[in-house]
Amino acid sequence: MHGLIFRTLQLFVQDTYGRDSWCAVADHAHLDDPDFEAMLAYPADLLEEITRSAEAVLNKPRDAFLEDVGTYLVSHPEREGLRRLLRFAGVDFIEFLHSLDDMPGRAKLAISDLVLPELELRDQGPNQFSLIVTGDMPAFGHVMVGLLRAMADDYGALALLEFQRISDQQQRIELVVVEAAFAEGREFELGGPAAMGGAM
Repeated sequence: MHGLIFRTLQLFVQDTYGRDSWCAVADHAHLDDPDFEAMLAYPADLLEEITRSAEAVLNKPRDAFLEDVGTYLVSHPEREGLRRLLRFAGVDFIEFLHSLDDMPGRAKLAISDLVLPELELRDQGPNQFSLIVTGDMPAFGHVMVGLLRAMADDYGALALLEFQRISDQQQRIELVVVEAAFAEGREFELGGPAAMGGAM
């Protein structure tokens, strides 16, 4: 599995809970080195070990931990570059949702060996959608819930989300956009800087 995914988990814990907390998670997961290299590959089963260790050390349910990772990717000041790249995908939240099918492909264009689960948005009615997440990374569905909640806030939309596990290979996120312009969104200018900021 791509090291950028593990590096992102490390940065999330360090930025949110502190370096000592991350070292405790790494120690609980029996990592030889607590620091991940973003461009290396690591065993896929290490993801489960790290998330379970984070659950134990941080005393936070695993699913909530993963959702917080998704929120962090959009809302933390150090991840501003990724937030900007996502905002380029649509002028409002609904248009952004319709761009999600292309997200794994866009990620692969930026980082050729980064493989993310497939995303398929299905229209279920006026402002109602299902996002189908398919792949070998069950944790990704929960990360997407946090990311989508943060993006809704970023756009100023009021959205309700519900996560459903279909199988080990597939999850579904039900979305209802109650109001696309519920509040003033975060400031965003097309002409601003767009650096990746060191995380996926």
